[in-house]
Amino acid sequence: MSQKANYFKLGLFVIGSLIAGVVVLLVIGSGRWFERKITIETYLNESVQGLDIGSKLKYRGVVIGEVTKISFTYVYYQLDLPMTQRARYVLVESQIQPRLVGGRAATGDLTSPEGAKAEADRGLRIRLAPQGITGTSYLELDYIDPPTPLLPIAWTPGNVYIPSAPSTVAQFVNAASEIIERLHKLDIEGTLANLNRLMTTSTETLAAIDAKGLSDRATRTLDRLDSTLAGIDAKKLTTEGTALLTELRDTNGEIKTLISNPAWKKLPADASEAAEKVKALVSDPKLAQTITRMERSLSRVDRILGGGEQDLASTIANLRQITDNLRDLTEDAKRYPSNLLFGEPPKPLPPRQP
Repeated sequence: MSQKANYFKLGLFVIGSLIAGVVVLLVIGSGRWFERKITIETYLNESVQGLDIGSKLKYRGVVIGEVTKISFTYVYYQLDLPMTQRARYVLVESQIQPRLVGGRAATGDLTSPEGAKAEADRGLRIRLAPQGITGTSYLELDYIDPPTPLLPIAWTPGNVYIPSAPSTVAQFVNAASEIIERLHKLDIEGTLANLNRLMTTSTETLAAIDAKGLSDRATRTLDRLDSTLAGIDAKKLTTEGTALLTELRDTNGEIKTLISNPAWKKLPADASEAAEKVKALVSDPKLAQTITRMERSLSRVDRILGGGEQDLASTIANLRQITDNLRDLTEDAKRYPSNLLFGEPPKPLPPRQP
């Protein structure tokens, strides 16, 4: 009987321990299990090798969620189109904790499609990042400046949508692929053939050069240069150069003295004043009237001189004749002063014939 009682107590202890363990688990994990989460989705146009369900979603190194689904967009969207016309992006869904992205109860930055679109316009992107050398990957959420182009989509996402950006590995692979493609397009054989022809031509050209003749000419030129330099009187050149510098200094001093003269400083002011006076004189309306009067006076003088030109010539001729007569009379008076007082009267002029 006592043995049955011991089994009964042992069973009660085990059941109690299980109940206590469940309660402890509920208390410890209640915050995580009952915490509100938001599902976001993104589309990747590259391989997601190393990404699995349960992989972490990090924002600048801080875990804010985890991957919950990995599939393709053509499984959920564009179902009304043929398979060949559907987009072939990789669909990745993740659950994030709103309190870690700045919001609670649908009032955060990423808790609504409108808020997510606003953050995407600012450069918020999701991209695949490798985790060390283990071959696993995780999703990285961060702002990219400048923002990368968005993948073209022709449907409305079923959850909060955050655009993706090419991963660093994909960028390296794409760059390497472009380089390899360019190398394939290069005509390497033709380039090598051209290089060989260039080297052959260069070798033939160098072989045709008379190196000894060039060396002899260079030696003769250097000898002539040495002879010329030896024939130059360096001392005389130094003396003349010093004298020239002295004259230049004296000339510079005279120029400075001339420029520092107050009269030169006053010259611009005087010239400006004279220009103002000339401007005032020219703008005076009386100047035009004076010029008009002068033109009239000159016209009158011109008419007077033009009309009496013949009379003026006759008068000048008569004056010249009178001057000659007076000269003759003066000479006779000097020679024979008595004839002036006691001489015979002049003979009468002959009568004029009709």
